[in-house]
Amino acid sequence: MDEEKNTKPEQRAPRKKKTGRRVLSVVKWLFIIGFTGILLLGGSVIGYMASILKDEPVRSRAVIEQKINTNAITGFAYFRDGTPIGQLRTEEDRRLVNFKDIPSSVIDAVLAIEDNDFYHHIGVDFKGTMRAVKQRLFHESVQTGGSTLTQQLARRVFLNLDKTDNRKVKEIFLALRLERFLSKDEILTAYLNKVPFGNGSTGYNVYGIKAAAKGIFGIDDLNKLNIAQSAYLAGLPQLPSSYSAFNGKGEFSEKGFNRAIKRQHLVLDRMLEEGKITQQQYNEALAFDIKGSLAKPSQKAYATYPYLMIETEREASEMIAMSENKSLTKENISDVENAAFLEEAHQQLLTGGYRVYTTIDKKVYNAMHDVAENKDNFSKDSDTKGVEQTAAMMIDHKTGAILGMIEGRDFNKEQMNYATQMVRQPGSTMKPIAAYLPALEEGLIQPASILDDSPIILKDYQKGFHIPVNANNRYQGLVTARKALNESLNIPALKLFNNIVTIDKAWAFARKLGITTIQPEDYEAKTGVLGGLKYGVTVEELTNAYGSIPNQGVFNDAYMIEKIVDSKGNIVYTHEPDPQRVYSEQTAYLMTDMLRTVITDGTGKSIKTEFKQYGKIPISGKTGSTQNYGDVWFMGFTPDVTLGVWAGYEQPINTLNKDARGRARSIWALIMNEVTEKSPELFTTKAFKQPDGIVKMTVSGYSGKKPTELTDKLVTDIFNQKYVPTEPDDGIIQAKYITYEGVNYIPNEKTPLDMVKEQVVVKREKPIGQLVKELEEAFSQMKGDHKPISYYMPEDAGVDAPIEPDPRVDDGQVPSAPTNVKLENKGGAVIITFNSNAEKDVVGYRLYRSLNGGAFQNQGSPILTGDKTQFKSYISDGNSYDYYITAVDVVGNESTPSQIVNYGSSYVPITPEIPIDNGSSDGDVTTIPSSPVQVTAKSSDFGVQLNWEANNETEKVTSYNIYYSDSQDGPFSKIDSSPAAQFDYTTMTPVKGWFYITAVNAAGESTPSKAIYYETR
Repeated sequence: MDEEKNTKPEQRAPRKKKTGRRVLSVVKWLFIIGFTGILLLGGSVIGYMASILKDEPVRSRAVIEQKINTNAITGFAYFRDGTPIGQLRTEEDRRLVNFKDIPSSVIDAVLAIEDNDFYHHIGVDFKGTMRAVKQRLFHESVQTGGSTLTQQLARRVFLNLDKTDNRKVKEIFLALRLERFLSKDEILTAYLNKVPFGNGSTGYNVYGIKAAAKGIFGIDDLNKLNIAQSAYLAGLPQLPSSYSAFNGKGEFSEKGFNRAIKRQHLVLDRMLEEGKITQQQYNEALAFDIKGSLAKPSQKAYATYPYLMIETEREASEMIAMSENKSLTKENISDVENAAFLEEAHQQLLTGGYRVYTTIDKKVYNAMHDVAENKDNFSKDSDTKGVEQTAAMMIDHKTGAILGMIEGRDFNKEQMNYATQMVRQPGSTMKPIAAYLPALEEGLIQPASILDDSPIILKDYQKGFHIPVNANNRYQGLVTARKALNESLNIPALKLFNNIVTIDKAWAFARKLGITTIQPEDYEAKTGVLGGLKYGVTVEELTNAYGSIPNQGVFNDAYMIEKIVDSKGNIVYTHEPDPQRVYSEQTAYLMTDMLRTVITDGTGKSIKTEFKQYGKIPISGKTGSTQNYGDVWFMGFTPDVTLGVWAGYEQPINTLNKDARGRARSIWALIMNEVTEKSPELFTTKAFKQPDGIVKMTVSGYSGKKPTELTDKLVTDIFNQKYVPTEPDDGIIQAKYITYEGVNYIPNEKTPLDMVKEQVVVKREKPIGQLVKELEEAFSQMKGDHKPISYYMPEDAGVDAPIEPDPRVDDGQVPSAPTNVKLENKGGAVIITFNSNAEKDVVGYRLYRSLNGGAFQNQGSPILTGDKTQFKSYISDGNSYDYYITAVDVVGNESTPSQIVNYGSSYVPITPEIPIDNGSSDGDVTTIPSSPVQVTAKSSDFGVQLNWEANNETEKVTSYNIYYSDSQDGPFSKIDSSPAAQFDYTTMTPVKGWFYITAVNAAGESTPSKAIYYETR
């Protein structure tokens, strides 16, 4: 047994050796497998990194140093003569600083918040990276990012700012390489010269610590920054746009400032934790008034030509973008989806050392701004409206080159370019572009064509209907196209736009002239030709469109950038002329001449006295204004240049006062006075060139067609030979008519002759009777108040040809006598008033007079129903006058006399009997009367009073006819008749012309008296 016990351990000993070998083997294999796994994992990581870095260049020391030290290359802009306008600003407003000039407070603040192990790591802080991963995974409130200052610098200099894993890997390797070639102080200095700090007090973005100190606190010397300010600046680079205390205009931003203060507190906390400041310094920094130490808003860097430099940047950026991307055009360059292209081009322009050559003439530009900056040329600033603004542009229309402009009056108060960026309603300046020019081109009108200035009724989705009016609150009736444009009448333009040219063709024409702001909604705007557009137009585009007129119908798109040269001298853009003929030379000349008389005889007359070179330099132009004078315009041109001017306030709701309503014209004249004096070489052409195919012709003033024997109103004007009228005048006829409620009707055959007129009358395209029906129909559907029918009657409605019979029907009864007859002495005349009759068939009233008790006689000149119920009769001292009135119906029935009213001594008149005179004259007279003699004219309260010697009673004269003409040679038109040797020509307008009289009896009409001249004084 003992032996057995002794032998067992001997037998188990080899098993121990085996177990040890097995453990060793397992450990060996685990090591081999682990090592292999590490190799595989390492290989995978290396392979992954290699795949990321395979296209990343290995940068040499020279490349790294060159990139680190590279900043924006300065560019320049030039006037047309090659003299510099100024230096292009860089988006990176940076002021480089050396390490020795950076105070410790700034370094401590930056390192505390961004990279507190900066001087100890090798470019990558793996501990910080893991901390950032943990903060992101657990959504901790404080996010530190994990990137060292070296990584941030590498990213900003060599990589884009996308947050991707690939970029992170590249960033790490670049940081390691930067640390190899640059010292820590060099890296820190480069970082503080490169990073953005948001907007400064000028509104520009500031880059680098020195520019930030100046732009945010107004401090030039960094050593003058205190701890609070240093901490404030150190906190900005993380989110510069969010932490900015100023917006893009340099205005204080409360939200941005508050966010920056929270960030500053975090920086101070870190500085305290890291032992960079004491508790006392920490408390002092928190108590410091940062807001009070902010820089005050100041003028932007572009001080000399701020507007021009900004506009040069904008337009040059567009040219660069379009030259590099052929899908971009002038029409779509401003679309949102193209913003990235435009921004890239802008950055390229500001940092690439480009030289931009403009078309701007220095003398012209300065002269225009001298006018704009003179406060005496404008109204005083208003507390409610602000500054009265103006914008102008002068274009060489032969090329399209912009010679000068007024972008605004004061860049410090308003940076928007009112000449190129502002869109405002054009008012009547749109009439030539969208109405008259296309109508002339299509032969639809000529300057002597007749347009009807009578109401047009337009659909209105708010009131039901809209009835536009002219600025003078009148409807003048038939006028020539030239007169309509001279006086800027709204109604003829509306009829051309809506009915003759049509809206679609009008806007298509305007687009050919460079008006790009027309919107789909404008095709539904019936008043668009008056400026009722969705947005409006720019001063540049409207001036550009007008430039085609003196350029004989050829449109050159306006441009300001002649060429752009890069830093190596390569031309990257040059303007290519692209003249387009939009309309004929003949149309252009007719329009030029029509706009010439806008100045000589129309709404632009003030230019004649305000423009010093008037009569020496040929000019034409068009005025324009919007409702209540929120905008006023003047578009004027010479054979060489076109100048467009706008005036108003920033907000269209603010209107110009009465004295400023002619502001656009006065500014136009002031600019032209300055430019013609300082740059006379621009005005060498002595006259507008008349092309072949322009002829002069006399036509009817009623129809614009060839005159006939009836035509007594003639107009002589120029025509496009292609469109001279060949048809005879069909605008007038000889007709009898009776007037009722402002409308002429065909009289009932039984209506007395004295109630009926017979003369030459006008045949309108839309007769007055039809217009009245349309007005009444519109009134029935309109919401709100409207003016009476009489307001809408054109001034020549009284000579409208009748087309329908008198609607009044005989009621079978004799009219009742007029009531409430009263007499009032007016000194040399009496006024007899009465109440109109209630009967619907009464057509008029007669006045009878008894002189010194004699028989009552019909005084002629009846009053028609609807007219003012008032007679006027002339009297003389020492005589007695008695009067009564009768009513006459449609078939000639006459009422009994009204009550008698009298003036003067107490003669007893012969008792009146029921009158039987129906206004006609019969008898055995066979010889026409002799001509009236001793005709005189004198002023009266109501116009002109004509007197003459009455014909002998034996000639049985029943009435006298009165004729008038503007010229002694005629033609004369009959204006009225009188039963007595006296006539009052009632008119509210000045008279300047000739009168003659004829006598009438049953045998006929005498030859005319001697014509006499009268002129209202």
